[in-house]
Amino acid sequence: MQRFTSADPSQSASGAVRVLFAIRWKVGELLGWDGPDAGVGSRVPTLRDRLPADLREASSGPDFGALPFTSLYLLEDEWAAEIANRTMHGVMHIGWVPDGIGGYRGQMAVLVKPNGLFGNAYMAAIGPFRRLIVYPAMMREIERGWRGARRRSDSRARLARGSERRGYQP
Repeated sequence: MQRFTSADPSQSASGAVRVLFAIRWKVGELLGWDGPDAGVGSRVPTLRDRLPADLREASSGPDFGALPFTSLYLLEDEWAAEIANRTMHGVMHIGWVPDGIGGYRGQMAVLVKPNGLFGNAYMAAIGPFRRLIVYPAMMREIERGWRGARRRSDSRARLARGSERRGYQP
């Protein structure tokens, strides 16, 4: 989750994602969509207060670096974060789900409640961009990061085993 929360879509490997986020941040700035009075804790109360006791007592999870999300909770196999502005209130949930063959796969859900008629129109307008460009690029970047971390971990394990065979202490 640390890698995920430190990601900055304005630095995405996808040029289309970088452009879309640059446009969104600029429009939001010009129209005041993202001001401090528009987010979680001001325009809308945090969902954390409405979670079941076991989730409220869990760690809230890591802070975001570049995105205006707030972590809600972090468990061993799932994590949720929320965001709010003048157009909507949303929740992103990521979990490890059994794959049916003894392993797990990552699954992400994004739930959005538009704010009024303008929020409905805005969410409808950006829907195709989110589903066809942003989410697939984001999932590819997560996968690349995961595979890279796994390769580094596998390499360290191979080095340690080789050192042990040669009589060195890792």
